Amino acid sequence: MGNVALIGAQRRDEGKGKIVDWLAERADVVVRFQGGHNGGHTLVVGERVYKLSLLPSGIVRGTPSVSGNGVVLYPWALKAEVEKLRGQGVTITPDTLMLADTCALILPFHRDL
Repeated sequence: MGNVALIGAQRRDEGKGKIVDWLAERADVVVRFQGGHNGGHTLVVGERVYKLSLLPSGIVRGTPSVSGNGVVLYPWALKAEVEKLRGQGVTITPDTLMLADTCALILPFHRDL
């Protein structure tokens, strides 16, 4: 597969996550380049339902997935989502999930401000 970029119209329920999931089976890597943990993608793979907020949709298929520098990362939400997916049998390792060192962080004091 050549390079494919899926860019939505920033209009919530467009199905971007489902399309990325479908493409991820044939992709070398999936990169999420924006957004935060307020998003939501529901993926149905076989009989299983996965609900993602922060992680790139390719992670469910085991496709190496990157949260890029436009992603706003709340570490506690990331930890909770990884634990939830691991509980559903998804393998998440440093080989399957990579975080850009330039991701913006949301920390508790940001919420308090």
